[in-house]
Amino acid sequence: MLQNVLLERKIYASEEHKMMQGMIQDFITNEIELHVETWEKDGMVSRDIWKRAGDLGLLCMDMPEKYGGSGLDFSFSALLIEEFAKKGISGPGFSLHSDIVAPYIFKWGTDAQKEKYLPTMATGEMITAIGMTEPNCGSDLQALRTTAVDKGDHYVVNGQKTFITNGYLSDMAIVAVKTNSGTPEEGVSLLIMESKWDGFEKGVPFKKIGMKAQDTCELFFDNVKVPKENLLGEEGQGFKIMMTELARERLSVALAAIGGAEGAIEDTIAYTSTRTAFKQPIAGFQNTQFKLVEAAAQLQIHQAFVDRCTEDLANHNLSAESASMAKFSATDMHGKVVDECLQLFGGYGYMWEYPIARMYADNRVARIYAGTNEIMKVVVARGLFKELFAQMKAMKQKKK
Repeated sequence: MLQNVLLERKIYASEEHKMMQGMIQDFITNEIELHVETWEKDGMVSRDIWKRAGDLGLLCMDMPEKYGGSGLDFSFSALLIEEFAKKGISGPGFSLHSDIVAPYIFKWGTDAQKEKYLPTMATGEMITAIGMTEPNCGSDLQALRTTAVDKGDHYVVNGQKTFITNGYLSDMAIVAVKTNSGTPEEGVSLLIMESKWDGFEKGVPFKKIGMKAQDTCELFFDNVKVPKENLLGEEGQGFKIMMTELARERLSVALAAIGGAEGAIEDTIAYTSTRTAFKQPIAGFQNTQFKLVEAAAQLQIHQAFVDRCTEDLANHNLSAESASMAKFSATDMHGKVVDECLQLFGGYGYMWEYPIARMYADNRVARIYAGTNEIMKVVVARGLFKELFAQMKAMKQKKK
């Protein structure tokens, strides 16, 4: 099948990776796939699946054992992301929890914050989210309107967040707020907020084109009191922290695109090898062969680059530009591959019971979240033309 064509992935070649891969595949087959239809109707997964993932050590895998993690490197998290994407599993928001929220707390949190939140995150007892996007603020995070007013020993938060992955099930969220609003010291700060607090409300899960089992909703804050000890990092440092950590988030999206494309191609090879037309398998037609060869070639090329980015992240030297390249290029590729694969399924490809239909609906948002692909190109352009932009900025300042 496909593995006969693709080169072996060195980042997943160790015995530890192979054992982990087998466990993840069993977990998906035995404990995930059976519940997908129910979860899609409910608009969310069960809390039990989070606890089961925690029991198996699949959450916060690269966090130190001291905080309940497995002490592994990022490549094991990458493997989990890809294996879920191969099977079109979009419901449990494990990656956002483990690969975005946990690193924020581990890198920028106080010892008390790490000890309080990371262990229960690793067991799946605490489900987390991150609140950046607002109804009038998407990729432009500096334009957010949620405010946190300093009241001495606590902040009072008012505002709204939208499109929040894991939002409805979340027990805790890292929320981006404006501190010192309207003053020269105004800036973006991050607060760790628990959903049980008075004034913290959740909207009903959105009905979306795809990712129907993934609970995504709005969060509302009405005079929520947040203790000062729940400030993540320093006041006004939030934008810097978010820009630093977005590289991992964007690589995670790219990894899902790699896994999703591989799964789509594998499913299509299997389908076209058995489905017949004009007294021969659909795979017997040269058009089918060429379409899948082109898809496999694009997958192979993108795998090589994303693997390099994964190694860079594991070694703590992944650049924002590389992560952005991986994100926009891999998700574009994924979209094209799934579209071609669905075409080869014919009418059955449009039926929801076939995984390719779910993949088609689910993957579209990947070109939007974690920063739109247009924004990714802006990030890369700034790196390519860094000196030019610096000169243009200096000229504008002189004119003022």
